[in-house]
Amino acid sequence: MGTAIDGLSSGLDTTSMINSLMAVEALPQTQLKTKLASDQSMITSLQGLNTRLTLLNSTASGDATVNALNLFTASTSAPSLTATANTSAAAGSLDVTVTKLAQTQVDVTAAMASWPVDAGGAPAKLTIVDATGKQTEIAPASTSLDDVVTAINAASGGAAAVKVPAGNGTYRLQLTATASGAAGAFQIYQGSAADVTAGTATDLMSDPAAAVVRTAQDAEAVLYAGTAAEQKITSATNTFTNLLPGVSVTATAVSAAPVTVTVASDTAAISQRASDLVKAVNDALGFISDNSSVTTTTTADGTSAAKGGIFTGNSSVRAVGDALLTAMAAPVNGKSPSEYGIVITRDGNFTFDKDKLAAAMASDPAGTSAALQTIASRVATSTSNATDPVQGSVTSLIKGQQSEVADLNDQISNWDTRLTSRRATLQAQFTNMEVLLGGLKAQSSWLTGQLAGLSTSSSSGN
Repeated sequence: MGTAIDGLSSGLDTTSMINSLMAVEALPQTQLKTKLASDQSMITSLQGLNTRLTLLNSTASGDATVNALNLFTASTSAPSLTATANTSAAAGSLDVTVTKLAQTQVDVTAAMASWPVDAGGAPAKLTIVDATGKQTEIAPASTSLDDVVTAINAASGGAAAVKVPAGNGTYRLQLTATASGAAGAFQIYQGSAADVTAGTATDLMSDPAAAVVRTAQDAEAVLYAGTAAEQKITSATNTFTNLLPGVSVTATAVSAAPVTVTVASDTAAISQRASDLVKAVNDALGFISDNSSVTTTTTADGTSAAKGGIFTGNSSVRAVGDALLTAMAAPVNGKSPSEYGIVITRDGNFTFDKDKLAAAMASDPAGTSAALQTIASRVATSTSNATDPVQGSVTSLIKGQQSEVADLNDQISNWDTRLTSRRATLQAQFTNMEVLLGGLKAQSSWLTGQLAGLSTSSSSGN
């Protein structure tokens, strides 16, 4: 369809007239676009809230898990012993004397240029016998010591081998247990497993030039040394796991005198966890408040105009904030959270008082940790109710807005088609009008000319 012929016959600005008419025609679509922009802003804000609530849920859920706030420090009275405590520990102390450190067995063979052969001329077999008596027979591919090392390491018999230069083209085989402590002990023989069983195999360490560099040995610690309750504890490594429930100690040297291991509540770590929870709650509540507040502006004519935030009047969002506020502020076993350092302010936010928490921990560490976990559990529940991917109140709001946006986009697209068609119709109508007016003008001019000719002829006849 061609464009309108602006004023060619009528002298009118038909394009402007069409644009004005189209502006009126497009009012419903403009309203739809305004609604679309509003919905998109709401989605962005709801997604921002959902992100904050999800982060808060992660923090609260972590604090609410069993023993999550049973945090302890473990210290010792000597640098030769270090200690760690997990959440199953309990406050207390214990004296321990380390009498032995763990050792990994290391053997070296006599020097040799190549591996010997058996009576049949084939490379002699080896057999490793581990601490349980298990026999691992090894058949080297050749008399090359490299092949012997490869065969030993591939056998996984409890010892690993390396070739060590011994001078004059000879080498020793160094064999190191693959497990620490007494459980890693081994013997290595030249001969088959049957030879070992028969007692005819040769113990490689029986050679005067061979040596057991380090014997296999467990670490050993003594409790209640010198008393009737004296108790020995062994470990394949230098770490004694669960010396106390949830407490492990690692030795770097033997101790001449008992070393005291002390376990105490980690008030600083618990305080940090509580502070992080308060901060995350304030972030979520502050976001709701900022987007729900009503602002007042002054218009050009001097009058005041109030404008609500994007969450103003949204009962679902308000319910989320109320649930979160209740989860943090409600009493625990008849006690206000403020007794544990979580204090609600006049503006509906929270502050954290670490001194109050420290006093509560000193008075009742187990009860205080349990109370903090109860608060965290309530917060985790309230945020889960809001952010659950299927039934969460905030996620449901987001899905509803997204569905509405999709519908609005469809309606706006349909209006684009209708408005294009309407513009084409108006352009055709105005173009036809100009053409018709042009024809009428031409006819009028012809008639005027004819009349003028008649008048001339009439005057000449007289």
